[in-house]
Amino acid sequence: MKKLQWGFIGCGDVTEKKSGPAFSEVEGSEVVAVMSRHGQRTRSYAERHGIKKWYTDAQELIDDPDVNAVYVATPPSSHATFAIMAMRAGKPVYVEKPLAASYEDCARINRVSEETGQPCFVAYYRRYLPYFQKVKEIVDSGQLGKIINVQIRLATPPRAEDYGEDGQQPWRLQADVAGGGYFYDMAPHQLDLLQQLFGVITEARGICANRGGFYKVEDSVSACFEFESGLPGSGSWCFVAHESASEDRIEIIGDQGMLCFSVFDFQPIKLHNSGGTQVFDIPNPPYVQGPIIKSVCEHLQGIGVCACTSVSATPTNWVMDRILGKF
Repeated sequence: MKKLQWGFIGCGDVTEKKSGPAFSEVEGSEVVAVMSRHGQRTRSYAERHGIKKWYTDAQELIDDPDVNAVYVATPPSSHATFAIMAMRAGKPVYVEKPLAASYEDCARINRVSEETGQPCFVAYYRRYLPYFQKVKEIVDSGQLGKIINVQIRLATPPRAEDYGEDGQQPWRLQADVAGGGYFYDMAPHQLDLLQQLFGVITEARGICANRGGFYKVEDSVSACFEFESGLPGSGSWCFVAHESASEDRIEIIGDQGMLCFSVFDFQPIKLHNSGGTQVFDIPNPPYVQGPIIKSVCEHLQGIGVCACTSVSATPTNWVMDRILGKF
């Protein structure tokens, strides 16, 4: 597949700010169609971005003969449906994270990908950013010695929209749409990164609570987990914290040093060991999904390999579902 002609299912903020324009920056790739249920919004998006076709029906976009690859940028509950529709139509898929709203839906996607031979890639774009590649470089260099423990801490104040009445709150707070609350939206990036560094998490459990009372889903989560190597880790997530408690931090603790970095704020990476403290301030590219989209396109064009597949993304949903007590 040399010439990639993408169709977008979904045209929300993520396609405006993080991903959409990057598809047309890759040689041999362009966006030819876009779809969402809201006709006026879809038409406006298409006109603003110079996209020739727009639809309000996903099947029509998938059946368009000019579309030979599909980007699914909808809330997680519809990821499996649209990804499977596209793959059964003989078209590869790039899906927003998390791969689906449950581990079971991830397994369905993987089965259809294997049956059809169509690849499904997932937008865990942080794997490809220079910031996190620097983290991996430091860990792999041995400067921390033997890794002893891993800790995640994320605390944020409530958002203005969190105070709305039921049904008026963002889709990320509707468990049947998002898979959970903000935990299911934010934690995937952290857990995916750690599994790229240390292997698959094979045991996980958590305690979940709603302490703020602004909505029905969990707003505070504490968890512990273990990687396949036996390395232990823990995590704390709070989405109703006072602003004084705001924190975005992962610590990787070794017997010869400690590495700390953020996942969402991109604060400078700090390495502490016997040599003192080193600080690495690494900027992002203009579109943060640019590097992974380039890798996906090159994979489909037969000139590279993108390892961020649905199979590699599935363990993260398994871990989250275990922490939330889904099974």
